[in-house]
Amino acid sequence: MAEHKHGEMDITEQEKTFEGFVTFTVRTVIVIAVGVVLLAFVGA
Repeated sequence: MAEHKHGEMDITEQEKTFEGFVTFTVRTVIVIAVGVVLLAFVGA
């Protein structure tokens, strides 16, 4: 079995995937927050 050496793996794809996930999550939260605010104004 090969020795594992910390920090040698290429993680560019994982970093891009994580960045996409964070961007998607932030945008989704903003859309939901705007929707809640609009519902509050309409329901008032």
